[in-house]
Amino acid sequence: MDFDDPKAFWNHQAATPEGARLAVDGSGDERTLQLTGAFSAAQARAALDPQPRDRIFELGCGVGRIGRELVGEVALWHGVDISENMLAVARERLADAGNARFDVLDGPRLPMLADASFDKGYCVAVFIHMDKEDMVLFLREVARVLRPGGLFYFDHWNLAHPVGWKRFSAEVDEIGRRGPGRRKDVARNQFCVPQELEAYVRGAGLEPLLVIADTPNAQVVCRKPDGDAAAAARETARLRDAAPRIDYGPQWTAYFEAIVDAEAAGQPPQRLRELLAAAPAGDATAAMFRAWIAGLWRLRAARWGELPADLQEPKQE
Repeated sequence: MDFDDPKAFWNHQAATPEGARLAVDGSGDERTLQLTGAFSAAQARAALDPQPRDRIFELGCGVGRIGRELVGEVALWHGVDISENMLAVARERLADAGNARFDVLDGPRLPMLADASFDKGYCVAVFIHMDKEDMVLFLREVARVLRPGGLFYFDHWNLAHPVGWKRFSAEVDEIGRRGPGRRKDVARNQFCVPQELEAYVRGAGLEPLLVIADTPNAQVVCRKPDGDAAAAARETARLRDAAPRIDYGPQWTAYFEAIVDAEAAGQPPQRLRELLAAAPAGDATAAMFRAWIAGLWRLRAARWGELPADLQEPKQE
């Protein structure tokens, strides 16, 4: 089914809770969603240093994958998303959080958020699905709603990284297989180089404090200028120390590349299984990828066969 409207597309993807979960990050079950949410929340936490008094917003909150992990650490968490169906799932998942708010988006504007009303914000795996013009419009809105000195963290596909280029090449091949008139869908993956992201940030009225460019996902932490050079320098120094906890890192990159290669070949991810088998016991990143690929395997059981023993959860005694 083809869509011309992003809202219609994402509402279709999220027509059921299961569909919403899969559309967000491919999680096959709630446990996997919580594992990936905890991973992304740890990155956002390191980037933003949330405090109990903070008012924080998430642009493109989906089913509350990350918000569920952070809502208890701040005064207010406000999630916005283009899909009413996604937000319905998010409301249910965060039903016990009295400080959670939700609003639906109808375009690249944030009219529900007042000027200078938030301390921090973030956007994970969302700008990658937008035209770049819309991303810049949203960044302008971020600059409007942040208080002076406020922080914003986001990521984007990194075209300048070898694995990012592989991922882009897969998109190119897919478009090449489509006939005329069906070349680009409304939620297709977009790709940028880090310098481009810096230019967009500055053009929106924000100052980039940290740009991580050594993984397939470029990551940016930016600040709304307030004229306090000393405060900006302190924040930059904090981010320099926090960068290893924000960065996706070589382990994540190796696992992700194995998935990209397997998808390109149309085969089960044998190389990823080998990498996961070699991971230390209790490794959190390996556990997340193991759960994620197990969910994908179950969905593709007709093609891939029975779930291998090395991807199954150990039975509890």
